[in-house]
Amino acid sequence: MGVLRPEKMVRVGLLGLKADEEQILTLLHDLRIAQIEPLSPAALQQLQPDRGTEFQRAVADEALRFRGLMNALPAVGPSRPARFDTPQDLLDAAQKVPIDGEVGELRREDDRLQTELKGLDETLDLLRRIDFYPDRISLLRSGHFLAFLAEGEADALAAVRSALPTEANAQFLFGSGGETARSIVVLGTAGADVLSRTAQANGVRLTAIPPLQGSVSEERAAATVRREAIALRRAEIAARLRAIATEWYGPVAAIDEALTIQNRKYEVVTKLGAGRDFFALEAWVPVRDVARLQSVVDRATQGRVCFYTVPTDEEAPTLMDNPRGIRRFEFFVRFYSLPQSNEWDPTLVFAIVFPIFFALMLGDWGYGLTILLICIWMIRGFPGAQRLPKFGKNFVKRIMGPQGMQQLAWALLPGCLLAIALGLWWDLFFGFPVFQWVFGYHAPSDLKSNPGFVGILLLFAGFVGLAMVTLGFVMGVLKEWFHHHRRGAIGKVGGILFAWGIAFFGLSVIHPVTLGPLTSAGTSFSSPLFVTYVALLVVGLVLLIGGEGIMNGMMSFIEVVSHILSYTRLVGILLASIILALVINQVSVGLFHTGSVGLFIAGLVVLVVGQSFNVILGVFEPGIQGARLIFVEYFSKFYTGNGKPFRPFGAARTHTVSSIGPDGLAAGPIVQAPPR
Repeated sequence: MGVLRPEKMVRVGLLGLKADEEQILTLLHDLRIAQIEPLSPAALQQLQPDRGTEFQRAVADEALRFRGLMNALPAVGPSRPARFDTPQDLLDAAQKVPIDGEVGELRREDDRLQTELKGLDETLDLLRRIDFYPDRISLLRSGHFLAFLAEGEADALAAVRSALPTEANAQFLFGSGGETARSIVVLGTAGADVLSRTAQANGVRLTAIPPLQGSVSEERAAATVRREAIALRRAEIAARLRAIATEWYGPVAAIDEALTIQNRKYEVVTKLGAGRDFFALEAWVPVRDVARLQSVVDRATQGRVCFYTVPTDEEAPTLMDNPRGIRRFEFFVRFYSLPQSNEWDPTLVFAIVFPIFFALMLGDWGYGLTILLICIWMIRGFPGAQRLPKFGKNFVKRIMGPQGMQQLAWALLPGCLLAIALGLWWDLFFGFPVFQWVFGYHAPSDLKSNPGFVGILLLFAGFVGLAMVTLGFVMGVLKEWFHHHRRGAIGKVGGILFAWGIAFFGLSVIHPVTLGPLTSAGTSFSSPLFVTYVALLVVGLVLLIGGEGIMNGMMSFIEVVSHILSYTRLVGILLASIILALVINQVSVGLFHTGSVGLFIAGLVVLVVGQSFNVILGVFEPGIQGARLIFVEYFSKFYTGNGKPFRPFGAARTHTVSSIGPDGLAAGPIVQAPPR
């Protein structure tokens, strides 16, 4: 389990007999600890790329066939997992499944019926919209004229009618009035283009009248009867497919999964090298799993495999493996950029700092409790979400998918709990000082009894900024040192010294009570504090320029100052939220006290809508700004990112079991559900 660093990876090679290739690939698939790579150029000089066979193509064809069956059959209850000892056993079992013809014909018929049903629904909808037409619909169709249903505002229809030329010989049959005016337009074929242009220019929708024969009521009755017949036939098809699935879904699912796994192995074969009787593969493996992999492969092949380490300068893939609670915050790091395999994993620091920042910027136990309940609702799978307004659901979907929303909810939970604790201490419940009203408690946030509260918060935010910038530089020093970039390490040390020098120099100027004034015995230049701060500034600036060059060093000087000051936004966003809540509360309470029922309702609307808006801001502002303070002011000191994710070969089995046990030996008795 990696903390602060991704898992260390090593590139290994396997040289084995062709007879053991299938068994070794099965082991690698089920272990899921190796990312198989194309063979290195040095190895390819001695070997030839492995080629596919006719058998592999037969397996690919069967995989395609069974994927179609899986899409056609409805899923039924769980079945006993199957096992196929050899690829030939799998192919034989696949070829014994006889349901393709019937299932395919049923699905094709159902697709045809579904298409016809959609057309009938469109026809019924059109018939509903032209129910004002009294004659047979066939009278509207001819080789010399066309008929359309025109829908739009009455003024727009009038504009279209007046814009048509006389030679178009257009006739309009208007329906009953309503929100949307409707008219059947009959005109010569030569006027169709003019009608289309004028309708589009005036926002009028045109629908061609279909080639129907009877009246509106007759065609509606016929379409309804046909629709019911289609629904009945589709129900019969669904029942027959369920009956087939009851008998065959288990075997089909097992064979489909086994064929997919076998296909995945054959895709990997193209990355291997081969001789007449042997093969070779190379893969990235976590160092912690190398001994286990070697032991299992040796046991499975009775020592017939040569296992070796491949020296390479290629960048290894990244595998982050943090403890379970911290792993929730990998979502943010991946969203920003995956770390490279040889740099620091910032997830642990993010997991500690982000909830603190979120709580500091929220600081209200009413908002914290509301957001906590929303997070729990998202974690539980959005129960009742179908009752939400369509606009709200679409807005949320544009931001993030359901899985991403759940990951975000898990990450916000500790921040909400801390915000509730801070809100209780500061006596803020949607901006109301509830404890002061009930118990006479004077919270630190009460500016009347504690006017220096904001100054203390700003001072605290400054120290937080200094700590985060320093930690970022420390991580940068270690990274540069381990990568043998001595000048880079010197520049990062200069950043630390300069940050502390500028912070304490500025603090002594604007807040001398904290550290004491710069002057000593009446002369500022002789003050030990002054000398210390100036020394830190000068030495830090020299090291910055020496390590990063004049241009980059001067840019780093500006960056250090701005990054430390940037953390004052912790207080700014908190105060903005508090002030907005106070304004909403004062306006609504003022309306409550007017004695007017209408103004009381208006005050209630202001309170609910305003506080809801502040809750939304309480999610976005602390969340976005908290992450930004880490991404920009902290990550920029040491983080490169753009790592390649570790994608091990293999996948979980659901309907099958492996023919090889986890120890590399043959599995126990076959538990197989053969086709009946």
